[in-house]
Amino acid sequence: MDAGLQRRVEALLHEAGITPGGERPQDIEILDPRFHARVLAEGSLGLGESYMDGWWQVRSLDAFLTHLLAARLDERVHGGGEVWDALKARLFNLQAGQGSYEVGRRHYDLGNDLYRAMLGKRLVYSCGYWRQAGNLDDAQEAKLDLICRKLGLRPGMRVLDIGCGWGEALKYAAERHGVEGVGITISQEQAEFARGLCAGLPVEIRLQDYHELDEPFDAILSVGMFEHVGVKNYRGYFDVARRCLREDGLFLLHSIGGNVSRDRTDPWIARYIFPNSMLPSAAQITAAMEGLFVLEDWHNFGTDYDRTLQAWQANVEAAWERLDPRYDERFRRMWRFYLAASMASFRTRHAQLWQLVLSPRGVAGGYIAPR
Repeated sequence: MDAGLQRRVEALLHEAGITPGGERPQDIEILDPRFHARVLAEGSLGLGESYMDGWWQVRSLDAFLTHLLAARLDERVHGGGEVWDALKARLFNLQAGQGSYEVGRRHYDLGNDLYRAMLGKRLVYSCGYWRQAGNLDDAQEAKLDLICRKLGLRPGMRVLDIGCGWGEALKYAAERHGVEGVGITISQEQAEFARGLCAGLPVEIRLQDYHELDEPFDAILSVGMFEHVGVKNYRGYFDVARRCLREDGLFLLHSIGGNVSRDRTDPWIARYIFPNSMLPSAAQITAAMEGLFVLEDWHNFGTDYDRTLQAWQANVEAAWERLDPRYDERFRRMWRFYLAASMASFRTRHAQLWQLVLSPRGVAGGYIAPR
């Protein structure tokens, strides 16, 4: 073990209010002395992988990661691989062609059993709306209700859901508001489930890339999908939404957002959770939609995501022993790190949750935003 590397890591941790071997929830216990060199050499990738490998443990993983982000250590410790990641993101369109389907295969097709266990009553894999909700199921229903109210859905309207997931939003809209809908997803597992969920309703579920869409709709929603579009494709995404939305329609975009414009995601998240993903900034979104839409409303309820993630964590921790053995201990540690890192990002306001309501030419007389 290199004592110099150890001292350097411990000094950084102390800046974040973390004491190796301490007894507070955020204090880390280092089990393998190779940890120090790995984290300094590989940054967040080394931190996450060393946790998956069992090189360290902590009483509260989300508290530990929250302290790191609050101290902005993520901005000071970078792995050498980030240079190549940045170059690759600039040179190639990683979300185009077959690359757009990779996240479906590697994340959303993991298994519906995992997501059923984690997400609660409804398979809704996005932030709940906790303003008046006391539990996850109520928060997710409140979010679906909020989306429908923001879009002003009425019987007979034809609605498009770009990135429809397991079909819950269209099912809710069809049952509660009498609309007919089309949902598209790049996940085979999601498409099959959504077709069963929406059976008997005027809802069509397609395994389709959004670039292929060219037909009219009265309203469009897209929930938790824009994070996979990629900065090189933002303008094209809004072009598709604009050509498919009738002149008097509304488009609701629900997306995680970042405070700084970037062209890639965290290396650990890219390798293990969401390949080819990235969080848009406000500047990137507004630049991409300029001249195509009027911005009617921008709603940030990012702190609700921390509560949503905590509920997901509690659900999945209670379910591990019932799930398929393929979710082994290394997978569980990976999933715990993913959920805890996400909690920390929203808790420290590094990440936001935005709902934008857009219109092609502006709502006559003004738009009144439901909350």
